Amino acid sequence: MKDEDTRADRPQRSFRLNDSPVQARPLEAALYLVATPIGNLGDITLRALEVLAGADVLACEDTRVTRVLLDRYGIATRPYAYHEHNAADVGPRLIEALASGKSVALVSDAGTPLVSDPGYRLAQLAIEAGLKVVPLPGPSAPLAALVGSGLPNDAFLFAGFLPSKDKARRDALAGWEDVPATLIFFESPHRIGATLTAAAEVLGADRPACVCRELTKTFEEFRRGTLGELSGFYDDDRQVKGEIVLVIGPPLAPPPPAEEDVDVLLLELAATLPAPKAAAEAARRTGLVRKDLYQRLLDLKAGT
Repeated sequence: MKDEDTRADRPQRSFRLNDSPVQARPLEAALYLVATPIGNLGDITLRALEVLAGADVLACEDTRVTRVLLDRYGIATRPYAYHEHNAADVGPRLIEALASGKSVALVSDAGTPLVSDPGYRLAQLAIEAGLKVVPLPGPSAPLAALVGSGLPNDAFLFAGFLPSKDKARRDALAGWEDVPATLIFFESPHRIGATLTAAAEVLGADRPACVCRELTKTFEEFRRGTLGELSGFYDDDRQVKGEIVLVIGPPLAPPPPAEEDVDVLLLELAATLPAPKAAAEAARRTGLVRKDLYQRLLDLKAGT
């Protein structure tokens, strides 16, 4: 971001694919949120490579981590550190660069920027200043874990890291107990056992889950089972390594009520409500089909 880093002074903007140079096209002034690989460097997109090579400024969490990716693809762009410890100082300077007409690319150490990292505030600042923000989709640990877990994915909730203290962790889990969606958490290897124990006790030992470890890396692992089974596997004596995403399935459907209990409910409701409304209310309470309950109520009244 120094004054000497002008378009004329920058090295040639290109990247390499299979040892062949590829010229990067000019970029318009904008904040580019670039998703980077979460493990396997081959997961980078062509568009991401072009933006990383062509950006006037490249901001990242750790320059050493980003440098590995840049070197793999022959990108000469110099990365600048932007993380939670210097965001208050570097953030405004990045906004100034954008306002002056420069293109700024933002990457995290791995995955999609703004997901559990300080890039969220930078994007906010850019939006508040009326500057263009361009997301580049790509690798994402929560989504990779979700689709690899085999758990329902029509509705899901990503909640980042759970609290490290046991009571706070259990309170947080209790708040999501009845959410009708698959839950996704980041977790550290030395806490996964305690987290699974708490989840089994708060959410139910029979609830399905999957521990996704080292996604896209050499020792990628998906361990599936119930929370009770997984908490037993990841006990205090097991040594766990690598980055972990914990996926927990939605609440299990309650077992259907017993037939005699349904009959009692229908007759109680019919004592104060017309039959159609009694059947509708019984359907709401039990989850059973209103039409079937209405017919059952008529049969009860007829003594059949």
